[in-house]
Amino acid sequence: MRSQPRSINDREALAWLEEMLHPLVAAEYLQWRDQLAALPDAPKVSVTEVPLLYETGGEERFDKVVVITAPSKLRRARSEVATDDRESRLLDDREKVARADYAYQNIGTIEELDAFVGSVMHDLAPA
Repeated sequence: MRSQPRSINDREALAWLEEMLHPLVAAEYLQWRDQLAALPDAPKVSVTEVPLLYETGGEERFDKVVVITAPSKLRRARSEVATDDRESRLLDDREKVARADYAYQNIGTIEELDAFVGSVMHDLAPA
């Protein structure tokens, strides 16, 4: 087994960390989903945020995928964390949108985003 990396800014260290964490996070999610399904009044829809869904091959664990994107400049303006290095490792937004069941470009108001989410929820779990 490889020893723990020295620096989290190191790509090798990040790969090591992700290799350790992603299977644990996936297992935790699957356990949570099974617990929800076992409830007497199980919810019709459960939602999970997965930032690296396609990058880790995790889309197979979901019935439907919703992708919400925003232009890089807007993401940087909204974030308090540097995103340049992270974004270079991610699948291109166009590819994510092409693979998703639902997609929305988040360039408007919170009310517009809420309306999109509401329409998806109505589609997935009609009243």
